[in-house]
Amino acid sequence: MIEARYHDSVNVLQALTGSAARAPFDRAEWYALLADTGLVPLIALAEDAGAVAALALTEKAGRITPLRNWYSFTWRELAPAGAQGDRLLTAIARQLRQRGWRVTLEPVPGEDGSAERLARAFRAAGWAVAIEPCDINHVLPVSGRSFAEYWAGRPGALRSTLKRKGGKVECEVLTRFDPQAWAEYEAIYAASWKPAEDFPAMLRAFAEAEGAAGRLRLGIARADGRAVAAQCWTVENSIAYIHKLAHLESHRQLSAGTTLSAALFAHVIDVDRVSLVDFGTGDQSYKADWMEAVRPRYRIDCLDPASPRGWPALARRALRR
Repeated sequence: MIEARYHDSVNVLQALTGSAARAPFDRAEWYALLADTGLVPLIALAEDAGAVAALALTEKAGRITPLRNWYSFTWRELAPAGAQGDRLLTAIARQLRQRGWRVTLEPVPGEDGSAERLARAFRAAGWAVAIEPCDINHVLPVSGRSFAEYWAGRPGALRSTLKRKGGKVECEVLTRFDPQAWAEYEAIYAASWKPAEDFPAMLRAFAEAEGAAGRLRLGIARADGRAVAAQCWTVENSIAYIHKLAHLESHRQLSAGTTLSAALFAHVIDVDRVSLVDFGTGDQSYKADWMEAVRPRYRIDCLDPASPRGWPALARRALRR
């Protein structure tokens, strides 16, 4: 007998994620950071014969969405592989029809089967499901190359920029959290072209935890002793994640961001020996200079056909078809 239930604390995910987490955004610690920003967790679980599956969600006025914010590259199910996990996910989806009238899940990866698996579970539970691309993810499959081999394949303009300006700044790659270096990162970000951080305390707490675990790669580029560019990466399960990057517009002529990126790529490829570099979501043109493949991210929009609140959206869906 499958038991489905809800929790309002992410602590129940501790035993479920643990070492099985495929990315930083799958861990209970990540969801705890999200809850600390003010998001109210709705953790939906199903259990059967010792197997447990969960969806980390939040809810407002019958609309159910993932427990995530813009720092999250992906969101996906936390469930065992195979038929047993599928049954548990269907049980969760069925129970959610008693909780809300619309469930919208994004950005869900497709390359690991998560998007299709979730869509299948919600359809089996009676939801009207629409799945469509909502974003893209630039990645670099390293394919066993050294940094020199990778760099030889970069666009000529990028290689020329590094050759001409690489000596104008000094780069440091930290593998631990350093308060002074983080203060430099925050100062650069605040003065950059980037929009203001929504939750800087969350990002700092994440960097501190990743530094303690040995996963942080914090890069700082300095010119004449002044920090002019900074980037926050992490490395986990042979994947390097590029979380944040910024440079001072006042020192744009130095191309410090390019030099610092090259230093971090060299570190994760030659020292950490990663198999993949993940540049997160978004189709910014500069990412194509560094990356070699693009993966879609999906939105899975589920409407309860028995709820009158969902009928207008269902009608609009039918008209689009």
